Amino acid sequence: MSKAETLSTGQSMARSLVENGVDTIFGIPGAHTYDFIDALYERRDQIRFIVNRHEQGSGYMAYGYAKSTGRIGAFTVVPGPGVLNAGAALCTAYGANAPVLCLTGNIQSYNIGRGRGILHELPDQLATLRGLTKWSERINHPTEAPAVMGEAFKQLRSGRVRPVAVEVPWDVFGAKAMVDHAAPVQGLPPPQPDPDAIARAVALLQNAKNPMITVGGGAVDAGAEVRELARLLQAPVTSHRSGRGIVGEDTPYGFSCGAGIKPWQATDVLVGIGTRLELQYLRWIKIPPGLKVIRIDIDPTEMVRLRPDVGIVSDAKLGARALLEALSATLSRRASREEEFKTLKLQFRQEIQKVQPQMGYLDVIREVLPRDGFFVEEISQVGFTSRFGFPVYEPRTFVTGGYQDNVGFGFMTALGVKIANPDKPVVSVTGDGGFMFGVQELATAVKYDIGLVTIVFNNASYGNVLRDQRNVYKGREIGSTLTNPDFVKLAESFGAAARLAKTPAELKTALEWAFAQSGPVLIEVPVEQGSEVSPWPFLHPNL
Repeated sequence: MSKAETLSTGQSMARSLVENGVDTIFGIPGAHTYDFIDALYERRDQIRFIVNRHEQGSGYMAYGYAKSTGRIGAFTVVPGPGVLNAGAALCTAYGANAPVLCLTGNIQSYNIGRGRGILHELPDQLATLRGLTKWSERINHPTEAPAVMGEAFKQLRSGRVRPVAVEVPWDVFGAKAMVDHAAPVQGLPPPQPDPDAIARAVALLQNAKNPMITVGGGAVDAGAEVRELARLLQAPVTSHRSGRGIVGEDTPYGFSCGAGIKPWQATDVLVGIGTRLELQYLRWIKIPPGLKVIRIDIDPTEMVRLRPDVGIVSDAKLGARALLEALSATLSRRASREEEFKTLKLQFRQEIQKVQPQMGYLDVIREVLPRDGFFVEEISQVGFTSRFGFPVYEPRTFVTGGYQDNVGFGFMTALGVKIANPDKPVVSVTGDGGFMFGVQELATAVKYDIGLVTIVFNNASYGNVLRDQRNVYKGREIGSTLTNPDFVKLAESFGAAARLAKTPAELKTALEWAFAQSGPVLIEVPVEQGSEVSPWPFLHPNL
């Protein structure tokens, strides 16, 4: 039974965070949020506060925390420019379906909407937040705090996971009232699979000769069901980014986005589980004739956006389990295709060895990184190549920015991954351009002794732009080459350990040394400008 007590809005929000299992919050204090920050101080034995050097870092660390664990990643920033600085991270969390909670302030309640030019005022900040999130709301009085925070957590735990935001006017954070806290709010239960839809899916799969399963981030908790379904159907399982590792690529059934294109060409029934089907419909493009599509997705709008032959609106785990049980009762045992799958994958591994020097470095990282270690990609030549060239064995361990593909997310995100997984090795691969978007967070890494290993591949350019200007625009280069610091000395000036590695062999030695250190480590890998083989024929093979 709940008991009312006198609390400020900030205190009530901090209590909600604790009650709902939030143990870490990233952010930068500011005048608008002082009373909330003070409330976090009162809860410092229950909530760890990580101060950043830029609001973008706050948002991305919360994103990395959430993406690598499935738990809520929370951050707090001042309104106006603070929210806008963190906006890229909210875009990423939205696109990659991560449970990120943004807590921010606003100007005084009596000035909102009056256009008086108050510090950090935006014309309509709540509308801006609603354009970046699944759900956003304002707390106007302390008595509203439990309900608004409760709805925020309900939204984070229900349906398709995406970020949410709560804003509080400057004068409301410190206001006090008798506040009644109810029990923590649970998410809505997922819809049960429709038996008729399951029966139609079974009918399609009974006659399928070459089925394929494709999974996205929505299937990350349905690994056991997907693996069993793959064995029953003798179907390869493909994924593009967030679904990687749901079926380990060291098993016969787990195919990267590059290895999967060969069996795709003969596919007659595609089973999409928790995925937008980006791989097949935006990248592979050429649809096999007569293809039938079955989709399992908790988001009913997906069935309208890309209409399947059979749509099952349900949680990935529930839907896959229902399909599996129905198939098991009717499907005759199929001949094993495991050797066929192994051969296809081996042939692909041999083919991509020509993507150099990226593959040489990625092979070394995979060799040294433990099976359950985390790999955080970045918008870079090595990052792009990793999407098909770096084998992934466990779900959530390949951390990606989803379809936003925004340069600079990787290093900051990786810090959040490491904070959430302190006992697991975490490697961030980044280009020199992307790394400089968040270089200031080296100070955060040193302050909190965050044992992240960051590999900066330095080609002194925005590599994709430079390649396109040379090849497509006849060498008219503008804005594509960069002037960089000595990254080793830069890292050391922050107090981080650092080394230079000029070859894959040197990188292996440096990585082994790095994993033995206790704090942050940076490894710089110089790459000759323009020397990297384009990975795009394997990422967009039909363009």
